[in-house]
Amino acid sequence: MATDSPYPELKKSHTMAHRGRPWRDYKPPPSGPVWAVIQGVGSYWMLVAALELGVFDAIERLGPSPVGPLADDLSVSAVHLQHLCDAMVSFGFLDQVDEVYELTETAERYLCTNGPASMAALVRVAPGPLANWEHLADTIRTGVVTQPIDDIPEAFYGPLVQATFPTQLRAATRLGLRLGWARRPGLRVLDLGAGRAPWAIAVLEQSPDSTAVVNDLPGVIDLAVHTVAERGLADRVRFREGDFHDIEIEAGEYDVVVLGHICRTEGDERSRSLLARAFAALAPGGTVLIADYFADNDRKFNPFGVQMGLTMLANTARGGMLTNAQVTGWLRDTGFAGIRMIEPIGFNFVYVADRPTTPSTFPTGDRA
Repeated sequence: MATDSPYPELKKSHTMAHRGRPWRDYKPPPSGPVWAVIQGVGSYWMLVAALELGVFDAIERLGPSPVGPLADDLSVSAVHLQHLCDAMVSFGFLDQVDEVYELTETAERYLCTNGPASMAALVRVAPGPLANWEHLADTIRTGVVTQPIDDIPEAFYGPLVQATFPTQLRAATRLGLRLGWARRPGLRVLDLGAGRAPWAIAVLEQSPDSTAVVNDLPGVIDLAVHTVAERGLADRVRFREGDFHDIEIEAGEYDVVVLGHICRTEGDERSRSLLARAFAALAPGGTVLIADYFADNDRKFNPFGVQMGLTMLANTARGGMLTNAQVTGWLRDTGFAGIRMIEPIGFNFVYVADRPTTPSTFPTGDRA
């Protein structure tokens, strides 16, 4: 025998038509989501403190340790350190059994300086200048960012590209395995806004006899020069300093053009211009790579992409959220075909698209 739904006496009077969402007045939502956001500020600074003090590296060096020896090693207050370590346990970065703290696999991989996918340096710089967050309401009110990172490119992007290199090299290397760069010798690569050039390096390390042109701003490109030399690739790379909107780019000369995590700072018009430059630079059959953090088209099912968009809005003069529909629209309007999305590592997505070998018969405005 079927049972009736809960609260049958409310079925007629408490409906969407009469009162809004069912049960809303009778079962108020928990306050947990609000507290989670409030605590987020403190959580971030707890992690920053643990990294700046070297907690994870110390435990990696000492092995599982009580707080006393750990505090002595770090020259900090044991009482205060215990509170910090307990907070790291609550985040899942440390474990604690019988007052002995040890690293979790997450901390070993991402929070130790020498971790295989270390994000230790990234944590401090990823949010951008803190003043921009304090004045976010003013930015939204006026449409003007307090301290846009566009005005301090070397000071901001220098530490950022240092911090993001391990993650981006891993993403680029995994992407290369998917795209078969090792089976395609002699690729010609153009890496725009390259930072330390993880994408160009990944191609050169997989594809025999490939060469690259690496571009970035003055002060930032020096980091690429050092990293390329360090990995023994200097004889296969040329460096082109300057703004990627202004530098000279040869037409039809490249097999791969990389736009790695730069479109979200540029806005719609300048991103379209970059893609047009990439299309012109590619030989027929060549490939453009757009690596970034994208939001879903409804802007609510991928919180990471949505929040990254607001981070760009808060910190750049023109940047903001990138939706999947927006980026695929740019690619189609520019003339690219064979558009596909690949997730080489978690949270890191890459649009891959090709310059057709024959001109499209469809006018730009008629493309689906």
